[in-house]
Amino acid sequence: MGGCFSKPKPVELKIEVVLPEKERGKEELSASGKGSPRAYQGNGTARHFHTEERLPAPHPYPGAQDCVEAAICHVKDLENGQMREVELGWGKVLLVKDNGEFHALGHKCPHYGAPLVKGVLSRGRVRCPWHGACFNIGTGDLEDFPGLDSLHKFQVKIEKEKVYVRASKQALQLQRRTKVMAKCISPSAGHSSSTNVLIVGAGAAGLVCAETLRQEGFSDRIVLCTLDRHLPYDRPKLSKSLDAQPEQLALRPKEFFRAYGIEVLTEAQVVTVDVRNKKVVFKDGFKLEYSKLLLAPGSSPKMLSCKGKEVENVFTIRTPEDANRVVRLARGRNAVVVGAGFLGMEVAAYLTEKAHSVSVVELEETPFRRFLGERVGRALMKMFENNRVKFYMQTEVSELRAQEGKLKEVVLKSSKVVRADVCVVGIGAVPATGFLRQSSINLDSRGFIPVNKMMQTNVPGVFAAGDAVTFPLTWRNNRKVNIPHWQMAHAQGRVAAQNMLAQEAEISTVPYLWTAMFGKSLRYAGYGEGFDDVIIQGDLEELKFVAFYTKGDEVIAVASMNYDPIVSKVAEVLASGRAIRKREVELFVLHSKTGDMSWLTGKGS
Repeated sequence: MGGCFSKPKPVELKIEVVLPEKERGKEELSASGKGSPRAYQGNGTARHFHTEERLPAPHPYPGAQDCVEAAICHVKDLENGQMREVELGWGKVLLVKDNGEFHALGHKCPHYGAPLVKGVLSRGRVRCPWHGACFNIGTGDLEDFPGLDSLHKFQVKIEKEKVYVRASKQALQLQRRTKVMAKCISPSAGHSSSTNVLIVGAGAAGLVCAETLRQEGFSDRIVLCTLDRHLPYDRPKLSKSLDAQPEQLALRPKEFFRAYGIEVLTEAQVVTVDVRNKKVVFKDGFKLEYSKLLLAPGSSPKMLSCKGKEVENVFTIRTPEDANRVVRLARGRNAVVVGAGFLGMEVAAYLTEKAHSVSVVELEETPFRRFLGERVGRALMKMFENNRVKFYMQTEVSELRAQEGKLKEVVLKSSKVVRADVCVVGIGAVPATGFLRQSSINLDSRGFIPVNKMMQTNVPGVFAAGDAVTFPLTWRNNRKVNIPHWQMAHAQGRVAAQNMLAQEAEISTVPYLWTAMFGKSLRYAGYGEGFDDVIIQGDLEELKFVAFYTKGDEVIAVASMNYDPIVSKVAEVLASGRAIRKREVELFVLHSKTGDMSWLTGKGS
């Protein structure tokens, strides 16, 4: 695919590729993202560019001595549509039989290491049971998110009714494959005031956009700018594991950005976007021209507006530094969390083992009520109460009281006074789009950027993705929605990149999210806003259940705990374009004591 976008003067570009096998290294070796960024003089101001230095030399393909080959089963051992994990001595592979053909792939999801054998095989791909990432069984390529890497695909041959698999030892141990990417061969990289692609925001949408461009052979300049001081990191982990250090959260090591010429501008705040002259201005006065622009600024947490809001030790969780500080202050002390949504509840769960006491303040009568409904919310609330969390429901904070400037008490509107040494505020977020107000890029009344299915804004050449956009959701009759999920940001970043390259891709992914509390995971797929009924199969008290959210006679979302891979199964059905009817679910709950899910893969209702 084309190396670069059209410019006034056509330049001849050749594409070079690096085999990324060893260069990626293991995930644990992720660099801290500090490194020694080059200070770059632009318009008289020093800028921090993480630029390309030395590229790793390409690694040769593995020789025979680096490979292992073994007969792993008889052809009749697997039925069509079956998957099996098999041992090859140096590691396991996932063996799949589909339409009479055998395929061998990496057996773990590169995202968080889920065993794919427990996932869902459908339409030529396997979907991860934990977080819904999808991999093509013919190529191992990642086809739906979350995560960045693909699976290795291994050679399969059939001899005398036996199935043989041949694999490189290194691939068996790595369990992930970074797609081959172009390098940046633009002569101006790192030292000019214009770039071909500028990406504002380095979350999942921004990073996936940059990587997709390189995967598709684009070899011109890409600049990724972020308010953060770190290279792109795994933000959902912040509230689930508040102790995590930036280097443990890094999505890619800094060598990766160097190798593929993706320049990252840290602590860089865009203050204006001039779409007529295709130029952005940074807070320090630095100006950068662009040819294509992706806006992926994410959102800003809402703050409390009550009396005493400026006292010390009141936090929103936005960065690793915020999260680390909260844990430090909460150890052996009293913590109060305001807001019983995903972020607040994850933080409360994490702090129970660290803090002397944890209290949650919430306006609704049960946690997650709008998202998961009354019954599921109550079951989760009980799990928290069993872990010594105290709830103050249907009230809000009226005052934060300090002693010597530091937080001492949280006063509620119900006139209760709660002791507090640290307070975490998780009451929602607003799109971080203030810098666009003076531009001609459309914003809606709430500050979101409306885009079409190709992630295009109203301005040609300007795309937007992630938490700050509203877009048409295909399988909910193109209803314009905002879905601030990690997985959705990945998918939108990819679609934006494809359309920068004029590939005419459209967003069609089924939303998928997860939360983890007290070592238990809740998975969720679909878009449940406006549900009018919840049908529950299983045992809520035991936290082993699946909940189907319906509107009229259609299932619009599903949530589960300890019921894998039901959520991935439902996501796969919805992704195939088939509607699931309320009646099917009611019959299943009525007759199924076994939890049999075969009805879901039936053809239509």
